[in-house]
Amino acid sequence: MAGDLTVRVAGSIAAINRERWNACANPTAGAGPSRDSELAPVSGSRAACDGHGVTPASPRPALHANEQWEGYNPFISHEFLSSLEASGAVSARTGWAPAHLVVENAAGDVLGCVAAYLKSHSMGEYVFDHSWADAFMRAGGQYYPKLQVSVPFTPVTGRRLLVAPGPRTEAARAGLLGGLATLRQQTEASSIHATFLQKSEFEVFAAAGFLRRTDQQFHFFNDGYGSFDDFLAALASRKRKMIRRERREAVAAGITVEWVTGRDITERHWDAFFAFYMDTGSRKWGRPYLNRKFFSLVGAAMPERILLVMARRAGRTIAGALNFIGDDALYGRNWGAIEHHPFLHFEVCYYQAIEFAIARKLARVEAGAQGEHKLARGYRPAMTYSAHAIADPRLRRAIADYLVRERLHVEETQEILADHIPFRRDAEQEVDTM
Repeated sequence: MAGDLTVRVAGSIAAINRERWNACANPTAGAGPSRDSELAPVSGSRAACDGHGVTPASPRPALHANEQWEGYNPFISHEFLSSLEASGAVSARTGWAPAHLVVENAAGDVLGCVAAYLKSHSMGEYVFDHSWADAFMRAGGQYYPKLQVSVPFTPVTGRRLLVAPGPRTEAARAGLLGGLATLRQQTEASSIHATFLQKSEFEVFAAAGFLRRTDQQFHFFNDGYGSFDDFLAALASRKRKMIRRERREAVAAGITVEWVTGRDITERHWDAFFAFYMDTGSRKWGRPYLNRKFFSLVGAAMPERILLVMARRAGRTIAGALNFIGDDALYGRNWGAIEHHPFLHFEVCYYQAIEFAIARKLARVEAGAQGEHKLARGYRPAMTYSAHAIADPRLRRAIADYLVRERLHVEETQEILADHIPFRRDAEQEVDTM
């Protein structure tokens, strides 16, 4: 390490001071989401927000080399990560053993952190390496444990080398990268995987010798829309009509949809949502990753950063979507239902998220992994990035060759999808007949 800087490993995030972690993770964030005014109810919805003013985000610090500051990202906050660990959803028992890195100076000041985990499997990551593990183990290697740099169960782009702004950011970043390499050696892990990186950090990891991997998601980008109708006006006529029809049919059975956030979220809401989450998780994956305790803990730790979109029919809540609110983005995370109605999933997860982002003047909606069906509903293709350090030279060569071909395929797919976005062409003049 340079000068007086040292790196230590923390076996739980509880062993790291919350304020010091957050000063590295979200140094530009204010006290909460900024809002210019009270939210008015939207069509078919009730904005059940807490109604209390919140301080806008603080000015962002000057950039140093290789830095990309963003507004508050809820998933790298101490509150979110500690809720995962305190609930038991993330632990050695579940195959996510915390091994967080902290860079400190001689005075004990925390200059940088990394949320890292020793993994005994490849579940809950959304960047798939099962075939790598299988091939290595068939060749006589031991793929697990591996070292994962990510937010568990959360396919959301964000900073991973959490360095505090200041004159020693480069030294702190170098210390974290060196610490990851040392930790991999000490634990005899096969590899290091840093997933859902910002583009700037993607380049930093690549310069450190990591292999580069790309993929795609679908995001809604708020082009300064004043309302959902403004967004619809930007679409081709056929897609605009389709969305209006889907929204009508989604609530045709007497369904109402409401937004619940802040101190309005109660344990009753979490009970209902957990039932939805378990139903979806059990049908899709066999074993949902999160437990009931997590939702209570995260709801108590960061209520102003949570949006529940809840659908009700005949006096009971039948479906819901969990979103987290950043300074720049709304992040859709989980969805579930105990009654299934045509297009209700699209309404609760996608269209309501767009409404909320427009009302809050958020720049984008990130609606999770996969899903080309989002393209027709106003979400656009967006590249995602990950970086991988493979210790065994034979496995590294094979993966490096595979990733060259995979990156070309992702680039070609991006180009094809970009030609099929549902937005009007500049020269297109349309008459809305519905």
